[in-house]
Amino acid sequence: MRALLSVSDKTGVVTLARGLLALGFELVSTGGTGQALRDADLSFTSVGTVTGLPEMMDGRVKTLHPAVHAGILARRDREDDLEVLRRHAIETIDVVVVNLYPFANAAKSADTPFDRLIEEIDIGGPTLVRAAAKNFRDVLILIDPNDYDSAIRELSQPGGPSLDFRFGLAQKAFRHTAEYDRTISDTLECVRVSQSGFERETSMPELTVPSSLTVSLSKLKALRYGENPHQEAAWYSEQDGVGLSGAQALQGKELSFTNLLDLDAAARLLLEFEEPAAAVLKHTTPCGVATAASIVEAYIKARETDPLSAFGGIVGLNRPIDVATATAITSTFIEGVVAPGVDNEAVRILSKKQAMRVLTVDLSSVREGRVGRRDVRSILGGWLLQCRDVIDEAAQPWNDEVPNPSLRVVTKRVPSDEEWRALRFAWRVSAHAKSNAVVFARGDRTVSLGAGQMSRVDAVNIAVLKAGEKLGGTVVASDGFFPFRDSLDAIAKAGATAVVQPGGSKRDAEVVAAADEHDIAMVMTGRRHFWH
Repeated sequence: MRALLSVSDKTGVVTLARGLLALGFELVSTGGTGQALRDADLSFTSVGTVTGLPEMMDGRVKTLHPAVHAGILARRDREDDLEVLRRHAIETIDVVVVNLYPFANAAKSADTPFDRLIEEIDIGGPTLVRAAAKNFRDVLILIDPNDYDSAIRELSQPGGPSLDFRFGLAQKAFRHTAEYDRTISDTLECVRVSQSGFERETSMPELTVPSSLTVSLSKLKALRYGENPHQEAAWYSEQDGVGLSGAQALQGKELSFTNLLDLDAAARLLLEFEEPAAAVLKHTTPCGVATAASIVEAYIKARETDPLSAFGGIVGLNRPIDVATATAITSTFIEGVVAPGVDNEAVRILSKKQAMRVLTVDLSSVREGRVGRRDVRSILGGWLLQCRDVIDEAAQPWNDEVPNPSLRVVTKRVPSDEEWRALRFAWRVSAHAKSNAVVFARGDRTVSLGAGQMSRVDAVNIAVLKAGEKLGGTVVASDGFFPFRDSLDAIAKAGATAVVQPGGSKRDAEVVAAADEHDIAMVMTGRRHFWH
């Protein structure tokens, strides 16, 4: 019996090799892995001895040889396959232990030169993995050190590993190579050819919607259930350690499907703000959003937008949780919190609410545009892909001093400096509320929101109803155009003084005329931000 060992990650390989030797296996190994075995005083045969050729081209060619692959691919129940082995004096290989060059690690660093990146693309490794997985009935394929112990146990059993065990490892192996190839494809998509050579892009590449889509995800964990108790659910990662997949759970009950949707919505919203900002969400829609000089002040203002809805909500913060913020959060019932960090003393305060879920997550890779560039959703019998909505037109402050080509004042009255500030704030929030969405706001906080409605005037009326009498002097952002003037009449009656909307309705002129009648300043962006 023979086992081929060729691993980039040497974790556990020496212990595995000892176990295989004890079971009577002859070990065959490539250079780096062979050195680890040699250092452990374990006997092995080099791949070069098997193939009759040395490793060449700086290791580019090691195992790509019929003496290796025929030994893996030969079907043990086929006499013609076995005859080929005998004719060419090739021995079978019964266990293949391979993990691949760490391409993903190299790709994570924007400083990795292109030529170095290319050299991290494994060729022989995936070929070995696929060959062994294809012939899983006769060959055991191990790509994960976490499977080494169970493999030794299975090999020790009378009759060897079960077919179910073999097939499970083969499935895992094919997932592994698929994910590996997807990582390479996605990384090379961010490379452009220039006169000086190949340059890696750190932002979103020009080609954002590929001609074909390969989705390869790793299961992080099973969830208790989906949106409802009768729905089975699990959490998968597109890239380990990135976005919410890299979040650290500090405390609280198990995360639910809906918790994760709300936490993701909070994280997306907070990416719009550089200054200290807080958001409280319910059912993925903001109850309140605010900015302030301190994160505790921002949180309190956000919560007080709609304290009734905030009860049992999800909190998102773009600054670490300090003692004051932890105290404010634990003063009411909150389901979960996501923030970039938690101060040591704040951990003790948060722990008083043991059931409250607290996650810390680094969103810098998303903010820099290196990941999270696309949204993919399923429909019956297919998938929909779109570029992630980015509110580019609100990336810089709005005012009269620095013209913004995305904005067009369409009314007689131009917004005041304070209105400009409030309009920009409201516009960024409106893009993260379920359409149809209308947001009443001041310069640093939301005052009331109407979202997820079938008509825009209903969204306005709901926001007015929730706010009571406190809308005087606010501004309004609408994520889509106003189809009729009725919304403007209701906004004016509530006391708002300025509006931002995409424009594009057949009745834009009628809506602008209504704004002028009410002395409301109106800005059109020419760009809508629906969120379904």
